[in-house]
Amino acid sequence: MGFGLVVRFEAHDVASARAFDELAEDALAGIRALEPGTLVYVNHAVPDEPNVRVFYELYADRAAFEEHERQPHVRRFLAEREQYLASFEVTFLDEVAGKGVPDSAVEQ
Repeated sequence: MGFGLVVRFEAHDVASARAFDELAEDALAGIRALEPGTLVYVNHAVPDEPNVRVFYELYADRAAFEEHERQPHVRRFLAEREQYLASFEVTFLDEVAGKGVPDSAVEQ
């Protein structure tokens, strides 16, 4: 079963939100290239809340998430994001049922 999380970030201001987006894009380059167990990793803007970003992340399993957290590009993102943020909230998710990434895409 998949393992996921949703994170709501609130930046200090619009300029901080844009800088946060650039930092996230840098991390995403490494995620795309080096993390087959990271199935979905998306940064969403929130309409009418220009300082807010919501990440949706889906991993093949908990081990894939833990491997993601050990990656240098993720460690850099985690260390540098604080300067742009007023707050953030993480919600971890365990899959119950649904439609999503086919099993063949989960193979590593």
